[in-house]
Amino acid sequence: MRNAISVDIEDWFQVGAFETVIDRGSWDRRTHRVEANSDAVLALFAAADVKATFFILGWVAERYPALIRRIAEAGHEIASHGFDHARVFTMDAKGFAQDLEKTRKILEDASGESVTGYRAPSFSIDPRTPWAHQVLADQGYSYSSSVVPIAHDHYGWPGTPRFAWRPVAGSDLIELPVTTATFAGRTLAAGGGGFFRLLPYRFSRWAIRQVNAAGHPAIIYFHPWEIDPDQPFVAEAPLKSKLRHYSRLSAMAGKLGRLMDEFDFGRMDALVADERAAIGARAA
Repeated sequence: MRNAISVDIEDWFQVGAFETVIDRGSWDRRTHRVEANSDAVLALFAAADVKATFFILGWVAERYPALIRRIAEAGHEIASHGFDHARVFTMDAKGFAQDLEKTRKILEDASGESVTGYRAPSFSIDPRTPWAHQVLADQGYSYSSSVVPIAHDHYGWPGTPRFAWRPVAGSDLIELPVTTATFAGRTLAAGGGGFFRLLPYRFSRWAIRQVNAAGHPAIIYFHPWEIDPDQPFVAEAPLKSKLRHYSRLSAMAGKLGRLMDEFDFGRMDALVADERAAIGARAA
């Protein structure tokens, strides 16, 4: 089964785990590693002959338009991750619409391609943002991958569907949640990122096989900074944040290569038509 693999393009200092200790006003003065790390990700995909989706911050694209062109020219999908990693629940509907419009223009100008996919920073579409999917539908987005149906201290919307669903009646917009697995009646995060980096590889293999056996594609994500063990260390960050962010960075590239050798992966937009059809079949 064809699964989807995606990359959330943000630099090491822009992550949600550091938002209380790194001021946004300092970002341009920080050591930028996102371009080199993203090029390393492109090399990983090229070696595995895999096309992926890159959810990119407008802030990054504004400063590194040549990187965005390289990603597009390599055959990968360009999608939106919002402008500066502000969580959706920190905005109102009008502010969210403006963030989407600003970011889409930057990405499309840099890549020369249409942007039809969106992932909220830190998966921050949740019960606090009942208007968010409608705004995405109004702007003509084809899909979102912004809701995780689990309870987590940073994100999550428990009780939402684990697989593709329509969040807006009468709209073609679909929500494509990152992968979760089930065990003993519990829903477990298994879509990549820190869970993939920190847990044994066999857990991810088991989770992907579980969802594939049920007839669904897996949707996996990671960040360029996760393959960069030499990035700066934020000593003032909370201990939990440091453990999550810095643990097993040196193992990540090898695990990703193994994953792409074992499973078939492609772009998120390649799943949309099939997943719309699957939603219709389940509703029939």
